[in-house]
Amino acid sequence: MPKKKNLYLIPVLSKALDILEFLQTENRPLSLEAIHQRTRVSKTTVFRVLKTLVHRGYIVQAPDRTYRHVVWRRKMRFGFAGQSVDMPFSNDVTLSLSDAARAVGVELVILDNHYDGPTAVQNAETLIRSGVDLIFEFNVAHEVAPVIGDRVAAAGIPLIAIDIPHPNAIFFGVDNYRAGVDAGELLSAYAAEHWKNTGTWMLGLDLQAAGTLVQGRISGAFEAVRAAIPSLALEQCLRMDGHGQFEASRKAVGEFLNAHPKEKCILIAAATDTSALGAVAAVRERRRTQHVAIAGQDCIADAVTEMSRADSPMIGTVSHEPATYGPSLMHLALELLKGQPVSPYNYVTHKVVPRASVLR
Repeated sequence: MPKKKNLYLIPVLSKALDILEFLQTENRPLSLEAIHQRTRVSKTTVFRVLKTLVHRGYIVQAPDRTYRHVVWRRKMRFGFAGQSVDMPFSNDVTLSLSDAARAVGVELVILDNHYDGPTAVQNAETLIRSGVDLIFEFNVAHEVAPVIGDRVAAAGIPLIAIDIPHPNAIFFGVDNYRAGVDAGELLSAYAAEHWKNTGTWMLGLDLQAAGTLVQGRISGAFEAVRAAIPSLALEQCLRMDGHGQFEASRKAVGEFLNAHPKEKCILIAAATDTSALGAVAAVRERRRTQHVAIAGQDCIADAVTEMSRADSPMIGTVSHEPATYGPSLMHLALELLKGQPVSPYNYVTHKVVPRASVLR
């Protein structure tokens, strides 16, 4: 009589456990070929199972491409100090990182920095005390970055800084200067099409608290616009601090427009979309939408909605692709904990989103 199959077994999981148990029993480095020969599992399946077990930390792969079982202490715990629950881009990054942590079986402890330096320091200390294996830091206040970097390093915990560099940390984020250049090219293309390549003012809504690297978004935009519009003199390029926030940017742009009631062909590059939307509000309140073109950074949902309005002065944004942050950060963290060499600067791929693509 033929043997009855157990319909409740998962074949590929059984093969994965066979491989893991074999490595546990042997307790020595083994090649893929040796594992294939001894387990009689297809080489393709062995390869994929081994890569999955390495990714999850159950085994390690040596430089000579052999595999060895490691003792699994406990489920890994990573800390994440998010920028602020009030910032849409920060929330998108949090969601992406949370999903990525679940996918690889990592516990993620999430705290909120509330866009505030002292709070970021307190959160770093909380994560250190909790004994996490690694910390992701998304802190906008660059003046406390050395404090956080020093305290985390003293605790012997690996640190990955998101978007704003921190001492003793691996950097992960957008190439700010190049993202700024792309925003500037959006603005100059608009000026060429609608204003015959002229401009009376170029405004930059900075995020000074984040430090010089993030301010590269405005520096890049200025360089791109001045290269395309040589008639725009240096004194016609004005940087102001929008703090990356709506109200501060609305106030700053409103004061400028009040002081220049007759000026037209005004280009504005904002360090964040939230800041850009504040500028939009100031322009619309003064009925100057035909005189101003604004480009932002982040491509948050509210910015896309604003750009869908045919009369909007917001002519584009640069997406930093927050959905890619989580998987990339998790991969970087696991490589770091395995002792693999990682680059000190890791850039995401950003994407230009002109208003025309939203209106289609």
